[in-house]
Amino acid sequence: MNPFDPADPLGIDDLLEPEDLAVRATVRAWAGDRVLPYVAQWYESGELPGIRELARELGGIGALGMSLSGYGCAGASAVQYGLACLELEAADSGIRSLVSVQGSLAMYAVHRFGSQEQKQNWLPRMAAGEVIGCFGLTEPDHGSDPASMRTYAKRDPGGDWVLNGRKMWITNGSVAGVAVVWAQTEDGIRGFVVPTDSPGFSAPEIKHKWSLRASVTSELVLDDVRLPADAVLGEVTGLKGPLSCLSHARYGIVWGAMGAARSCFEAAVEYAKTREQFGRPIGGFQLTQAKLADMAVELHKGILLAHHLGRRMDAGRLRPEQVSFGKLNNVREAIEICRTARTILGANGISLEYPVMRHATNLESVLTYEGTVEMHQLVLGKALTGLDAFR
Repeated sequence: MNPFDPADPLGIDDLLEPEDLAVRATVRAWAGDRVLPYVAQWYESGELPGIRELARELGGIGALGMSLSGYGCAGASAVQYGLACLELEAADSGIRSLVSVQGSLAMYAVHRFGSQEQKQNWLPRMAAGEVIGCFGLTEPDHGSDPASMRTYAKRDPGGDWVLNGRKMWITNGSVAGVAVVWAQTEDGIRGFVVPTDSPGFSAPEIKHKWSLRASVTSELVLDDVRLPADAVLGEVTGLKGPLSCLSHARYGIVWGAMGAARSCFEAAVEYAKTREQFGRPIGGFQLTQAKLADMAVELHKGILLAHHLGRRMDAGRLRPEQVSFGKLNNVREAIEICRTARTILGANGISLEYPVMRHATNLESVLTYEGTVEMHQLVLGKALTGLDAFR
């Protein structure tokens, strides 16, 4: 019997294939080299310098649209994509968000609902990181209720589409070369592939954030943006389109949140073994060990849950309700792990010399984006009772 591994107490790595471990090692090494040495400064300054270079590097290791097939995408398994999300968010939620929005929202929408021309035009460049994408669904007055969006696309007599409206809290918005924008039409909600150099399109960056500071967040403004008839994503009408994209992205969050939690847990363990009070390391006190034990239990239960959902996705059996189950549990537990880690670090827990407070504040955004706690509770409540409590 193998000795107990504090880093893998449940032996979850035994469930991984050599290819899974190779993907994890590649992404972990990239994040350790290109993000971890600098991310505290990025967070403190509230910017993500060199984002286009980072995107190209992420494309170079196959991390953009990695679970998609063809068009230059890696065709990785859902579990491999999840492992990548975990390692990226262990560095910073903003980096995982960059990859998630690019691959699971913008690229996924084009890959699943776009025409061959749209796929061939955009996906290879997006997979390589040459073009950054964003995803415009949330509006200033309509977040959890996207069906009430006000952004509108109207056909003119010549066949062109004309878009007007605003989107809010859009990751990658001001650095994107293409935006997937969802809008009301006479036929229902439709998706549009919008080159960001289109006249009437602008994406002012949102400042004064105290969360996801090492991430680009923008507003999208569409003022009589004229698009050709073939700019529409022709294979879907209604909320099924954006919600299916969100389900794919939420799956990545299930893994990613555990990366942030792991980073805080590891910082707490190391600190507890070296920080001395009352003549001994604080890790030798019962109360500290109880905290660490509870953190380890929730961390590795969350990783096991993520792995289970990944295998279901690879088998084509993952339901949206199960994704809600994972996001609700794992983000909530990740926040609690971060807060407990902060108590172990004491005053040092608020310092950017340690990752704890940065992860904790980032997770406050992860908690509510792509479905608030309340929305996922209601998804599960409806699934459990058969009764719709959304309205």
